[in-house]
Amino acid sequence: MALPPILATGLRLPVVAAPLFIISHPALTLAQCKAGIVGSFPALNARPESQLDEWLAMITEELARHNAQHPDRPAAPFAVNQIVHASNKRLEHDLAMCVKYKVPIVISSLGAVPEVNAAVQSYGGIVLHDIITNRHAHSAIRKGADGLIAVASGAGGHAGTLSPFALIQEIRAWFDGPLLLAGAISTGGGVLAAQAMGADMAYLGSRFIATTEARATDAYKQMMVDSSAVDIVNSNFFTGIHGNYLRPSIVAAGMDPDQLPMADPSKMDFEAQETGAKAWKDIWGSGQGIAGITAIEPVAEVVDRLESEYRAARGRLGLSTEPARRANDPTIFSR
Repeated sequence: MALPPILATGLRLPVVAAPLFIISHPALTLAQCKAGIVGSFPALNARPESQLDEWLAMITEELARHNAQHPDRPAAPFAVNQIVHASNKRLEHDLAMCVKYKVPIVISSLGAVPEVNAAVQSYGGIVLHDIITNRHAHSAIRKGADGLIAVASGAGGHAGTLSPFALIQEIRAWFDGPLLLAGAISTGGGVLAAQAMGADMAYLGSRFIATTEARATDAYKQMMVDSSAVDIVNSNFFTGIHGNYLRPSIVAAGMDPDQLPMADPSKMDFEAQETGAKAWKDIWGSGQGIAGITAIEPVAEVVDRLESEYRAARGRLGLSTEPARRANDPTIFSR
């Protein structure tokens, strides 16, 4: 199956920037798109809900302006993340806004709902659903998602526990559609490794926290620079779903990272802003691939480095240094 045109053309690298709760906002999303990768943000980051209309108008207008001014290097498309969970009472409103502005890509999480997929597909958009198991992958495609985001062990925030090798292998045994991989990918070499494993694109989140455009505190950004994989703690205590968090932020909040109790999954509530604030404003999420983050820098510089690393990785293997667009394209590993 060919990749949808929205993912197959116009991208500088086969990379989608993951939507980061609280952190992603128009400035970060626009910087990512202008740098040549898919930028994104969670709809719930726009508060109050009326702000989502303003954000989508701003992003679509600015990208159109950029493309008119730079026809030789147009921006990549953008994506909006929708939490498809019973506690998200804004879903109907936020989905209507996506339809209004014809958001090119919708990333759905925490539930697969056919009506959401149909609404996005009605205007030509695509839906990528994030999953952590092969069973979830089957359910998402059965309910009409266009593609999958395999969130493997080591990913930031709400993450799976399966090895990317195992998860991609199981999904590719039956699914030949768009497949993205998340989990400790923070270098261009990691992007190529995701493709070698069978994914079409890499899904990077933590790599963009320590950027000048990110809406994270300076302390959070610096902690990303100062930390490494050993500083990541996996727990479901904060939201009811297992996620990966920075150990120093847990300590700073007065808790013992090694003695966190288990939480009831029913505790998860996306309607209550203060619930999310505790988990993401005070307890900071991060994936395990943060050792490569050595400075706080603009998104454009991060993407420049990713491209350089990607081409260098291909060169080390004796391959063409041109970015590959599809995992099962016979030219991906051409020499």
